[in-house]
Amino acid sequence: MSEAPAPRNRSRLIGFALSLLLLLAVLALAWWRWHDAIGQWFAPAPVDDTAQRIALLESQVQAQSNELRQIGERIVANAAAQRIIRDDLLGIGERAALLEDAVNRLADPEIGSAQTLRLDEAELLLVMAIERLDLANDRAAAERAYVLAEAIFAGVANPRFVSLRQTLAQELAALRAAPEDPRTRATATLDTLEAALDDLGAAPKADATDAPQPRWRELLGHLVQVRRTDPQQLLAADERGLARTALNLELALARAALERRDEAGFRSALARIVDALQRLYPASDARQAHLAQLEALRSQPLSLDLPVLGSTLEQLRVLRDNTIVSGSRS
Repeated sequence: MSEAPAPRNRSRLIGFALSLLLLLAVLALAWWRWHDAIGQWFAPAPVDDTAQRIALLESQVQAQSNELRQIGERIVANAAAQRIIRDDLLGIGERAALLEDAVNRLADPEIGSAQTLRLDEAELLLVMAIERLDLANDRAAAERAYVLAEAIFAGVANPRFVSLRQTLAQELAALRAAPEDPRTRATATLDTLEAALDDLGAAPKADATDAPQPRWRELLGHLVQVRRTDPQQLLAADERGLARTALNLELALARAALERRDEAGFRSALARIVDALQRLYPASDARQAHLAQLEALRSQPLSLDLPVLGSTLEQLRVLRDNTIVSGSRS
């Protein structure tokens, strides 16, 4: 009776195992049939990437804007470079026109290359003569330059420039007959005055008188002495030294005004020199002579009165310009 429950338990285990196998078979069949739908059920929800796409588009638009701005800057720079190149081309064209004009002038039979060089040399000599005479007062060098220019004009065959010979001869004759440059005479006067300053400061000699002095004057002379009070005697020793230095400075300023042909500055310096001489030195014949010479210098001009000076140079330039204009028209 005790062995009956064992077969019952075994039958239960077999039924449970069969049920489990059947369940597993059903699950496998369901998985095989609906595994795609089941995968979609358990898959994570899709993420919305619209914001990322908008941000990406904005970055692309910004990059395109930067690129367009760079292209615009390049266009502006290219336009400026093109303007510079155009200006350079225009300058090259103008220089080419000038060169062509110069070549035409050299090829002109009336103004050949050798004749043009001679006229240029003559013009240079005339300019040097005028500047040499005006700046350095070198009349010898100016005369030599005019003589050389005259020899050059003698070799010019163009009849248009024949009249220059007569004008140059008149100008050369006027230069040779011209008086001495006033600056030379004024410089010599200032040099003489400066050399005589020490002699002007010497004490004048007492006048010898043979007339006897009264007795009362001799007695009174031991007690009271009467002297003339001149302005220069009122200056102390150091003041006289400063006044003498100022006088030397005024002489230097007068010479500088002579070199510049500055008549106003020269006359002002002479007026100050006259005042310094009257304050520093006593009245004497030598001082009066120097003052008279200074007054004479104040009324004299500092430039040479040569109206014809430079007329040949001016006429040469006018003739050359007229010849060039007529040649270009033809």
